[in-house]
Amino acid sequence: METKSIMIVGVGGQGSLLASRLLGNVLLAQGYDVKVSEVHGMSQRGGSVVTYVKYGDKVYSPVIEKGEADAVISFELLEAARSLPYLKKGGHLITSTQKIDPMPVITGVAEYPSELEEKIRSAGAELVAVDALALAEQAGTAKASNVVLMGVLASKMDFADELWQKAIEECVPAKFLELNKKAFELGKNA
Repeated sequence: METKSIMIVGVGGQGSLLASRLLGNVLLAQGYDVKVSEVHGMSQRGGSVVTYVKYGDKVYSPVIEKGEADAVISFELLEAARSLPYLKKGGHLITSTQKIDPMPVITGVAEYPSELEEKIRSAGAELVAVDALALAEQAGTAKASNVVLMGVLASKMDFADELWQKAIEECVPAKFLELNKKAFELGKNA
């Protein structure tokens, strides 16, 4: 199989490491060679965070260049727009509709861009926008938006649900397991 590339983008503290770990576990369980990058960005300061996940028969590097991503999973709307150049033509962009003001907006130097969903669609991306924050809160905690988005991704991939459930069990602490399983199901059915 040819190598496939998935970018996971967001803002520091949104759980991109857990999301990439879940995805990596599922892909490894399917027998793929998987490479996951380290997190890039100012994650501890609320800055942009990018994780690359590549999988296939043989993967040599996790780095994803512009125009190479088969899918982008975004935990925040502006980050989705910023990652658009990395999406290949016909690629899927799955995003939370959550908006987190970047520092220039907080300080009043800039305004949060408007109509981002329309701009992303008009650029040709196949967009799936979900209120992951509301679904995560419905599951029991706002911190589970990342797992909600993994559920949305799972609905687009042809991997057995048992693999995803096993990955959640392996990656999530026992005391948060049930609410994360619920968040995953809410995302999958969104």
